[in-house]
Amino acid sequence: MSSVTVMVPLTIRRRGGRKQIIGPDGAPVRAGEAEGVAVTRGDPALVKALARAFRWRRMLEGGRYASVRELAKAEGVDRAYIGRALNLTLLAPDLVEAILDGKAAPLLQRLLDGEASAWTEQCPTLGAR
Repeated sequence: MSSVTVMVPLTIRRRGGRKQIIGPDGAPVRAGEAEGVAVTRGDPALVKALARAFRWRRMLEGGRYASVRELAKAEGVDRAYIGRALNLTLLAPDLVEAILDGKAAPLLQRLLDGEASAWTEQCPTLGAR
């Protein structure tokens, strides 16, 4: 059995507080250029919060953790943050899509302030479909 080693000259640089992979031609390597990788135009912090919230909800509903307190201890975050993040799982599907497309970010604070809670209230308030 023989082995092959492939060397690709990549560099990882920090730009704007974020790590970026720089290809051999000096241009940044983007996620959308790789097959099977989804690209989002949404705010990275909101996308991360949505992903975490849905992951945490699956963990709680699946019985992996019995309570938010137990989950918070295991994840190393404040339980109040988890509670607020779990509210994101109650957003209308159109709003989740709008957030991922980068269309609802400026108005999301209104939801977090409790101005709209039901799906029928959320969509007209935020101008989603």
